[in-house]
Amino acid sequence: MKIGIYYAFWEQQWQADYRYYIAKAARLGFDILEIACTPLPAYSRQQLTEIRDLARDCGLTLTAGHGPSAGQNLGSPDPAIRKQAVNFYTDLLQRLQILDIHILGGGIYSYWPADYSQPVDKAGDWARSVAGIREIAPVAANCGVTLCLEVLNRFEGYLLNTAEEGLAFLQEVNHPAAGLMLDTFHMNIEEDDLCAAIRLAGRRLSHFHIGECNRKLPGTGRMPWQEIGRSLSEIGYQGAAVMEPFIRMGGQVGSDIKVWRDLSNRADEEELDRAAAASLQDMRRLLGDQYLESPPYVD
Repeated sequence: MKIGIYYAFWEQQWQADYRYYIAKAARLGFDILEIACTPLPAYSRQQLTEIRDLARDCGLTLTAGHGPSAGQNLGSPDPAIRKQAVNFYTDLLQRLQILDIHILGGGIYSYWPADYSQPVDKAGDWARSVAGIREIAPVAANCGVTLCLEVLNRFEGYLLNTAEEGLAFLQEVNHPAAGLMLDTFHMNIEEDDLCAAIRLAGRRLSHFHIGECNRKLPGTGRMPWQEIGRSLSEIGYQGAAVMEPFIRMGGQVGSDIKVWRDLSNRADEEELDRAAAASLQDMRRLLGDQYLESPPYVD
């Protein structure tokens, strides 16, 4: 298992200079940097290859996450929006192939965050979303990308709230390019038993996010990381464990994630770096990844 971090731990916008964070994540000892897909459609092929080549030079793997807008909703009741979403993902997946990214995670079967001022048609949206994932799954397979369908808490999404629902959805999709994504933050809200949910996911678990109940860095709260690590080991999980902490107010990230107070204790960037490096070492120990050879961060 390799351990990564989401670039937005340091950022307040969904767009950033990923080259800067590739170098930072590698220096801190991470194996993976997860980036957002938001800016990728505007990147030139040269920009994409520069990011890919830098990651390779740094020995870093890239993964991608996406929170689709309402106009990218594969489950929309509007046929024009569904067609637009398919076109969006077709282009995005080809860009991920250039970037040498093989994991696309998030609520990509629907849109994010859910607009609860509108009526919810879960059954209808579910059926349309299944059809949409079936349509883009062959494209993903051709691009070498696994569609990792993230189970979200009820306040951010309504289609997939538990591992059980995610597995039922995947059974209907029935395509090897689609897998399940779990996130301990969302699981803490929805699952009766986090470790039982991991064991239930089993071999269908394709991507895993780690974070505390308050979205701080893993290892700084009350999550049962050793038990989680044992559960991942029991199912033979060989994928990534990516931290997705959000602790800074401000910007579009702070607004969308609903960070209404400074959870960083006014930390500057160097302090954030040290905290991330400490969390990385905690996760290597608590999740049982003693065999990883990445050197510790030295200030």
